[in-house]
Amino acid sequence: MRKGNFSDNSQLTMDVSHRLLAPVLLLLLSVTPGSAQEGCSVSNANPSVPENNSPGYVVTSIHVEQGFTVIIDPSSPDGSYFTIQGSELQLVRSVDYEVDTVLIVILTCENSAAEVYSVSIIVTIINLNDNSPVFKETSLTRVVPEDTKVNSTIVARDDVSASDADLDIIYYKLDSAMQDTTDYFAIKGVNNPEIYLQKALNYDKFNFTTLILYAMDNTEGVNVTIHTATATINLIIEQADTRPPWFLPCTFIDTDRSVCISSLYAGRVNMSEMSTEPLTLEPGPIYAIDPDYILNEKIVYSIVGGNEDNVFSLDADTGNLTMNQVATSSDSYRLQVMATQVNDKQKYSIASVEIKVINKSDHAPYFESRIYAGTVTVGLGPRSFVFQAGDSSSPLMIAALDDDFPDKVNPNIEYYIKNNTNFISTKDGVILTNAVLQSPGAAIMEAVAKDTVSLQEGSTVITVEITAAKAETSSSSSDKIYTAQDMGILGGVLAALLLIALVFLGLMIYKHYGKTVKFLINKKFSKEFPGSYDNQAYKQDEHPDLSATKDERPEYINVTEIQQPSSLFLMSSNEREIDGLSQTSPASSIISDQKVGEEEEEEEEKVEEDTKHGKEVKSILKTDRNEGDPGYKAVWFKTDVDPSGENVKVISDSAADYDDDSDQDLQENEKEEEDQKDHHHRGPGMSLASDSSPFQTADMSVNTSPTYDSNA
Repeated sequence: MRKGNFSDNSQLTMDVSHRLLAPVLLLLLSVTPGSAQEGCSVSNANPSVPENNSPGYVVTSIHVEQGFTVIIDPSSPDGSYFTIQGSELQLVRSVDYEVDTVLIVILTCENSAAEVYSVSIIVTIINLNDNSPVFKETSLTRVVPEDTKVNSTIVARDDVSASDADLDIIYYKLDSAMQDTTDYFAIKGVNNPEIYLQKALNYDKFNFTTLILYAMDNTEGVNVTIHTATATINLIIEQADTRPPWFLPCTFIDTDRSVCISSLYAGRVNMSEMSTEPLTLEPGPIYAIDPDYILNEKIVYSIVGGNEDNVFSLDADTGNLTMNQVATSSDSYRLQVMATQVNDKQKYSIASVEIKVINKSDHAPYFESRIYAGTVTVGLGPRSFVFQAGDSSSPLMIAALDDDFPDKVNPNIEYYIKNNTNFISTKDGVILTNAVLQSPGAAIMEAVAKDTVSLQEGSTVITVEITAAKAETSSSSSDKIYTAQDMGILGGVLAALLLIALVFLGLMIYKHYGKTVKFLINKKFSKEFPGSYDNQAYKQDEHPDLSATKDERPEYINVTEIQQPSSLFLMSSNEREIDGLSQTSPASSIISDQKVGEEEEEEEEKVEEDTKHGKEVKSILKTDRNEGDPGYKAVWFKTDVDPSGENVKVISDSAADYDDDSDQDLQENEKEEEDQKDHHHRGPGMSLASDSSPFQTADMSVNTSPTYDSNA
């Protein structure tokens, strides 16, 4: 343990004297070897004692011969440290290695005959690690300029070095008392406490910090005693002129807030009109600041580009942009404006100013209605419609007029809400919620219509009543709000289902009625194009069901009167045909004769065309019979032939009789022919004319042959 009354010089002198005295005494003892054994002796004349011992510590044992007594010689250099207790030499107080490294004591043995003998004891003090390092100054303050170069020394080594009385090696560690400032400063090494700057300073981020320097007399380990000392270093950051001016408003592009990029300035001027006032710009007037706020150097403005014909001028001190003359071109001006520090021209910034030349606007937008009233329900999500008061199906929409336009509709107008953040307006003027409204009440806000070209504005007031949500009528009802997008999706799905149903219905109709539709289309087509008429009676010749019998006997077919074209469905039996014919009026009979005549002319033209192509076809419009020619075919009328002739058959001249696609009609025709054959065997013939009808119905007969004569 160190004694505070000793100075460093006295301690050094004492240490030297003791170190020099100990060898001398040992030499003397060695040259007088027998003296120590006469009268008294000690067990150890050179003991070692650790420092910081407790009082009463036994240094060595003393052996005294009979008749002798032993005492501590008053002339001993360090006799005050020792005492004799019986046969033991003890320390009366604790010793400190940092004060005394060696203690010397002399014992004197004396008897009654006045014989005196001396014994010298040299006690070595063992040093222990019992002292902490010590800084010269435990608190320091330094001022550091912001523009200090990286790796520069902030605090010198001598100012922050610590000492240790135990003469141990000292280890250092640096920490920061403020968050996010540790990385800026460091020490040169673990045994070198010199503090230096390892990262550039930023006055905006911090302008003051406190560092804590630790000094330790040992490194960390198991069962190791470590004594630590601390010193506090306060650093004041002094702002320096390091950055050029910033045009406002600007946006920071890094977390250090060291670089700020300005926005484009924009303005409008009227064509051929001189403005005497400073131009109004967006997002604000031309203005720059010195980002080194403490210094706040003076800034001047100038136009450095884009000012063709010197139309504009810029005030050097205020930055106000004015006009020197009228703008005669519709092209926009793109000005380059520079802000420069007066004390250092190398610190400057450039901003762009766009001036659009537009036609003069004589009128600002305005609202016909000074107050718009709307209503909305509590609990709706953001961007929900606000509806007109009294009409919950119509969204609230504001509209401004502009007398500069013939229809008072200015396409350049945009709308926004000025003083209420719970509501917003679309550019088209539809009012929407901007937040979830929590409680009923009333909201009053100002809506602004702005001409984005002329920058003129008009305003109106909107009052919105916020009502409580309606209670649900049933527990199963849904509170979902369907939007226009949901309705559009539903409509698309329904349209797709309708289209699929129509396609399926068309396929079903085609499957069940396709043949009938084909027949109607073919019949209509044949009527529209007379040249495509065919002899249906001739086609019946080639039908398997109407072919000649196995005995190849020629058969004659009577065809009933051709009914009017409007009759699409005919009776399926001969009796219905005969009844219908008996009721035919004279007028309809005359019309029928006229149609028969037209058909005869068309058939003659067709025969002539076939003759031209080298195919000889005999006319079927004759009144005589030529039964001798098996390949002969003819059509005759009842008035020209013998009504009692044989081989006469009556068939119905209906579209259904000649429809090869209808199996049912063919079966009925075959049945009717068999019945008629049976009736032919029973009687000489059949007349189709009714006794009560004044008009004779024509019979058409076709003589068919099983073999076709190519020369006929």
